[in-house]
Amino acid sequence: MMRRTLLAAAAALCLATPAWATPEPGHEAMLAHRAAYRLALDSVRDGSGVTQAAGIMLFEVVDACDAWASRQRFTLVVGDRDGNAIETSSDYNTLEAKDGTTLRFSLTQLTEGAVTARVAGDAEVTAQGGRIRYSEPAAKEEPLPQGTLLPMVHTLRALAAARGGQRLLAAPLFDGTNAEGAQDTTTIFSGGWQPPQEGSRFAQLRDQGSARMRIAFFDRSPGGAGAGTPDYEVSLRYYANGVADELKMDFGDFTVNATLAELQPIPSPC
Repeated sequence: MMRRTLLAAAAALCLATPAWATPEPGHEAMLAHRAAYRLALDSVRDGSGVTQAAGIMLFEVVDACDAWASRQRFTLVVGDRDGNAIETSSDYNTLEAKDGTTLRFSLTQLTEGAVTARVAGDAEVTAQGGRIRYSEPAAKEEPLPQGTLLPMVHTLRALAAARGGQRLLAAPLFDGTNAEGAQDTTTIFSGGWQPPQEGSRFAQLRDQGSARMRIAFFDRSPGGAGAGTPDYEVSLRYYANGVADELKMDFGDFTVNATLAELQPIPSPC
C-alpha cells in the first residue's frame, strides 16, 4: 500500500546504513518511481451518511542507495447527504534502510486545512524486536514485537510469498503512521501469481508479473494477528517491481477506489 519530505535530502542520506548491511532479497527489482492515483467512492455501508468521495494520492519512492526514501500525499473530500463536504489530507515520509533494520518517519494530517495529527520519529528492528523512538506527538519509546517488518520489507516479503504460491502472510508491521506502535497484519493472496500483461498502458508494467492481495491491519492483542475486526483494509494488485495499481481502501463506513493515472520512473543517483 501504502507518505513525507525526505526526497530533497535523499542524496545526503545515501550513507544512512552501514556498507556491510545486507539488503532484503528482491530489492534490486524495485522501481524507483512517481505515481498519481485518482480516488473515487466505491461503496458505502448502511447508515454511514456518506454520499460522495473523491481525491488524489501521489506516491514517490526514491533509491537513496542504502535506503528507500518515500513520500505519500493524500487528499480526499467526503460529502454527506446533508450537503456537507470535508477535506482531509496527509503528508507521509519515510526513509527505510534496504536491510529492513531502520526507519525514519513523519506524518502530518490535516482536516479542512487545520493540523489534526503529527507523528514522527525513528525505529530500529533487531532480532529480539527493536525499539521505536517518537519525537511527536510526544517524546517516548515503545518496544517492537519480535518479527516486525518495515513497509518496504513487507512489500518484498509479500511479493516473494505470492510468487511462491503462499495463500497468507501474517506479521507485525510498523510504518510510522500512528503513535501506538506496530500493528498485526494479515495479507491474503488471491488468484495466484499472474504473468505479464502486455496490454498495460504503462510501459514499466508490461513485462512484470503481478499478484492481487488484501492487507488487513489490526490493533495488537493477545489473540495475535487476524484477531477481531481490522482497523483498516486495503486490496491492491502489486507488480513484481513494487508498483501498485487498482487499490481499494476500506475506511469502515465507506470504501474508495484508487486508480493509477500516471507513472514515471525516477533515475537512481547511486
